[in-house]
Amino acid sequence: MPARVIAAGWHFLPIMPHPAPSSNARAVKALMNSTQAIRFTRDASTPAHPLAERLRREVDGDVLFDAASRGRYSTDASIYQIEPVGVVVPRTMDAALAALAIAADAGVPILPRGAGTSQCGQTVGAALVIDASKHLNHIVEIDVANRRAVVEPGTVLDTLNATLKPHGLWFPVDVSTAAQATLGGMAGNNSCGTRSLTYGYMVHRVTAIDGWLADGTRGRFGPMADIASPAIRAIADKAVALWQREKDEIARRFPRVSRHVAGYNLDALSPEGLNLAKLLVGSEGTLAWTERITLELADIPRHKTLGVAHFPKFHDAMDAAQHIVKLGPCAVELVDRTMIDLSRAIPAFASTIDRFVRGEPDAILLVEFAGEDESEQRRGLRRLDELMADLGFPGAVVALPGAAEQKALWEIRKAGLNIMMSMKGDGKPVSFIEDCAVPLEHLAEYTSELTQVFRKHGTEGTFYAHASVGCLHVRPVLNMKGDGAIRMRAIAEEAADLVRRYKGAYSGEHGDGIVRSEWIAPFFGERLTAALGEIKGWFDPRGLMNPGKIVNAPKQDDRSLFRYKPGYAAVEPATVLDWSAWGGMPGAIEMCNNNGHCRKFDAGTMCPSYRVTRDEAHLTRGRANTLRLALSGQLAGQGFTGEAVREAFELCVSCKGCKRECPTGVDMARLKIEHLAADREANGFSWRDRLVGNLPDYAPWASRFAPVANALARLPGASSVLQSVAGFDARRPLPPFASRSWLGSQPRDAPGTGPSVVLFADTFNNWMEPGNLTAARRVIEATGHAVIALRSPGGKPLCCGRTYLSAGMAAEARARATELLEALSPHIERGTPVVGLEPSCLFTLKDEFLGLFPGDSRAKALAELAMPFESFAARHLAAMDPRRWKPEGMPEFLVHGHCHQKAFDTFGDTLAALRAVPGARVSAIESGCCGMAGSFGHEHYDESMAMAELSLLPAVRRASAGTVVVAAGTSCRGQISHGAGRAAIHPAVALADALAAIP
Repeated sequence: MPARVIAAGWHFLPIMPHPAPSSNARAVKALMNSTQAIRFTRDASTPAHPLAERLRREVDGDVLFDAASRGRYSTDASIYQIEPVGVVVPRTMDAALAALAIAADAGVPILPRGAGTSQCGQTVGAALVIDASKHLNHIVEIDVANRRAVVEPGTVLDTLNATLKPHGLWFPVDVSTAAQATLGGMAGNNSCGTRSLTYGYMVHRVTAIDGWLADGTRGRFGPMADIASPAIRAIADKAVALWQREKDEIARRFPRVSRHVAGYNLDALSPEGLNLAKLLVGSEGTLAWTERITLELADIPRHKTLGVAHFPKFHDAMDAAQHIVKLGPCAVELVDRTMIDLSRAIPAFASTIDRFVRGEPDAILLVEFAGEDESEQRRGLRRLDELMADLGFPGAVVALPGAAEQKALWEIRKAGLNIMMSMKGDGKPVSFIEDCAVPLEHLAEYTSELTQVFRKHGTEGTFYAHASVGCLHVRPVLNMKGDGAIRMRAIAEEAADLVRRYKGAYSGEHGDGIVRSEWIAPFFGERLTAALGEIKGWFDPRGLMNPGKIVNAPKQDDRSLFRYKPGYAAVEPATVLDWSAWGGMPGAIEMCNNNGHCRKFDAGTMCPSYRVTRDEAHLTRGRANTLRLALSGQLAGQGFTGEAVREAFELCVSCKGCKRECPTGVDMARLKIEHLAADREANGFSWRDRLVGNLPDYAPWASRFAPVANALARLPGASSVLQSVAGFDARRPLPPFASRSWLGSQPRDAPGTGPSVVLFADTFNNWMEPGNLTAARRVIEATGHAVIALRSPGGKPLCCGRTYLSAGMAAEARARATELLEALSPHIERGTPVVGLEPSCLFTLKDEFLGLFPGDSRAKALAELAMPFESFAARHLAAMDPRRWKPEGMPEFLVHGHCHQKAFDTFGDTLAALRAVPGARVSAIESGCCGMAGSFGHEHYDESMAMAELSLLPAVRRASAGTVVVAAGTSCRGQISHGAGRAAIHPAVALADALAAIP
């Protein structure tokens, strides 16, 4: 469904709902529309359900009524878990409306859902969930001249803003979850964002909503002049009458703070300029289904500056906010000491915190100035510095004028919720007084008193977010498996008293949902609370639209609605790896807080399978929920080795993107090792498992008879036989073996007097691409180091166990890893660096070895000594004699990063090593997983190619003929060769080729 762009003198331009720089975008979309390629037993295992059967007959989309799917949709980012009746993922808007009509006809409640990132329980309920996020995400129209956009409800905010950017526009309600949040969900929650001080929030920027009521009424909710439906006009007339009746009570009850989103927006019902869209905004799906939203856009500010104001005491930061806003910033955001400390422990954020946070402040305020005049924004920073000095904090501002450094720090603030939830253990910061807003002049006193309330009830709280408008994200740390509900109720009551005393708003940003709806009445009073029920009756007289939110809500502390209900217990299976840091494997799984950071498409690696399927089952969050439900006995008798868990892991490529990019550190690749080991222990090994896992065992024989083995693999019909026997797709060629291994050509090495390096010959490079190891040796020796070609004492090639782990062969993996650790022991004792070429193998030494050998000092030391070849090269090549490089040529390198390089933050070393070549031009491909991922590309060809087509293969195809394509991973090079018909080389080869001949 193409959009149109309207501008004076311009043609209409098509806009894709999810822009992807791919020449094969249609293939990716086709995969998203296909359910056969990614579902295995779901329909067969789903019991008959009358509603499900009718939906399957009449609705174009996925109809999910199995226990695992309902379980995955039973949670959002709140503390609640309520199993839905079923789930529909419609492919078209007509299909969504058909599902709504069928549910209404059956008297089944209806729950609209976008990204499912709500923190208050808005998107969970005993209803038919209709998920708009996968397909109903089109940008329908952009009117540049009038600064207006029309979108479907599943459109992600960052997708819209990426499309608007070339026109100099953006939608400025910039919520921290912009990479995941859908505009429909943002309208439903009346989202606010970081810069509401300047741009307002959703109720101020939604000008119309085209919607559908449960009784079949369809039309536009907007200004009176735009309302054509008699039924909707009748609602507008009732709204005017209610305003006339209750305007004095509204004036008396509604808080005079800039952030208040509780209930329905009664204060927007004035007949002067009445717009019914303002009533739907913030209604949390309780009034209507949204088809299209008309948004008011803003010009992108031309210049931004950011100042980081440091405070020794938290109270000082809160007191300073009221003075800082007078300088005219567009945002003033709080980051407290807890968030700073947790960020330092998260690899993705640690370096940024170390660069821009001085010392050990108790709090910092991020103060942004933005506008057309750069000099004015810089003056804003100077005034901030002067103000801080006047307040008694001279020199306490760190200025960040550059866009890149600003973005890096804002990313930490945006990840605030997830960072807070990265606390290990059962105690977690809990959202229930999350967004109380008070006048700025009372902010310091309010937070001080609230801290005392927390301490009174035996806990501490975390604070961050919108100091500019007196709305802080406040979360006391509670154990919701234990007495958390009791403490939550007590703290909520005292917090409500504080907010009333300071004349603030109890719901300041994230809405009401289950956790705050019961608190509307104490603040609104009987008359306005009754008015909310009256409004609900106009729109939804049968009470089918998302019941239990805003009107007729349950108690917030009803434990039967919690994720961790009374009696919750997760059983830990026998494990292969050590999980003691999380208190056991269930604790590691429960680190997922469901906030949906993994639902992203803009950058990074996480989560490759979701990027091409858009299926909740194949998302890091979906997998974590499946595991949690299975281990706690909530999947109809299916446990850790059941079909639901097997299906959830089927498309996991073990990229480890989540290990780094998930702020709570959920490592799905590590969990997959445990599942595979348990599953194969219970069900045995397939031919596929044996072919993949035992590669190090048969590789010497395949190499010895390489001409025959390679010729057999190319015979007509051989690939079909392999597909039938092992499930390897016939369209994917097998990698060839070399006739001689690298180790077989190397002399016995003895450490010399100079510095030495152990070069670990992994199975893939040793038996398939030995030239890479030859090149690596040449480069290492050029830096003045002696190379030790590692073998076992008996001369046998060594293995890290990677292939065995990926096939569930845990015992074999441990045995091979033990052999390697023993062979490395003398080198570990001497502190000799261990360099490897294949990222997946090298990082097994740094990661899985620690889990396989907990408490073994050798494994811990090896994790420090082991490094990718590129990291070693980057460290030593910059200081090398320039005469060691060829004088001619200026190579251009186009580089794809292996997922594990990105997960362990070493891809920058690859770029740095290549930039050591004099005159080299080096550019990185902004790509996620290549899609090959070991044997994954052989087993799931379509999904594999779709991953590659998102960005990697199109970028390679665009490269000029003279550009050298570089990739460290064996799988990556194979995917590039197969998918783009272009050879890619290892960084070691690229560097060796640039070296001059040794004199």
